[in-house]
Amino acid sequence: MFGHRPEGRRVKHLDPIVQAMPYLMPMRCDAMVFLSHDVEYETLMQYIADKSRKEGIKITFLEVIIASFVRGISQVPEVNRFIMNKQYYNRTELTCSLTILMNTSDGSLQENVIKVFFDPSDTIYDVQARLVSKVEANREPDQPSFIIKLASFALSIPGLATIIAGLIRGLDRYGLLPGALIDELPFHTSMFITNNASIGLHSVYHHIYNFGDTSMFFAMGTPERGYTVDARGKPKRWCTLPVGITVDERVCGGSTFAKLFTCMKSCLKNPELLDSPPEKVYYNEGAEYHVPKPEGAHKPVAEQEVTAQETFGQEAAAQVTTA
Repeated sequence: MFGHRPEGRRVKHLDPIVQAMPYLMPMRCDAMVFLSHDVEYETLMQYIADKSRKEGIKITFLEVIIASFVRGISQVPEVNRFIMNKQYYNRTELTCSLTILMNTSDGSLQENVIKVFFDPSDTIYDVQARLVSKVEANREPDQPSFIIKLASFALSIPGLATIIAGLIRGLDRYGLLPGALIDELPFHTSMFITNNASIGLHSVYHHIYNFGDTSMFFAMGTPERGYTVDARGKPKRWCTLPVGITVDERVCGGSTFAKLFTCMKSCLKNPELLDSPPEKVYYNEGAEYHVPKPEGAHKPVAEQEVTAQETFGQEAAAQVTTA
């Protein structure tokens, strides 16, 4: 209310053309734009294999894509916005929601939805540590998450789900929804991603929910393989990881989205860029935020060597002092 929400602050300076879009397209489903990108499979596969062999850390395709998105937002924060009640807000957090499969004893398919908080300065190691920690804490059926408990309770009484959903929508519309509840709801997030490859499905163009304030949806699919010919006419094999992307075009201009995806593509072609934090992090006006680094995050080999050298130097100095 009055320009302040638990997860955002009103945008103060905005192009009038962009600002008028919510009046022409009131709902997110009115403003969905679909994009696709084919990620070079071999490049990421080699990067993932090197991380496992040289550093003993298991990185997944999903984590690399999320890390590239985090890096993109650190350079193009304008995309990290949302629209509520026809007003623009700069998001004061960087989050990603995703669906995970739960560990069931009988092998049945049960899903849970989680939301992970990131810092714009996160490296691939930070992203991996945050995701692994959150996933491991929400995979046991005997420890259901808040969203599962809320859904189970709402559906236990006929008509209650409609009342609760309507109440949340009303409070959310005017910025009165408590921050603690927004932190648990996966529909209030910078980006929602689904890994269709994990269940053997192709990539899709997923819809954006009108419920909540999600402005972007990514959908990974199974790798696609084929053959082509090079400049000399020789056959050449190719393999890509298709990603379907759906965005709310009202959030910012097309050129701004292009800057984000250019940054992401650069990171996906050269994933080593994600090993270290960005040289500079950019924030929207009045929306700077920070998230503590995760405990136990793996360190790059170079940083481990420096730490070992510092430790050796300190031990040598202590021995000299003692002598």
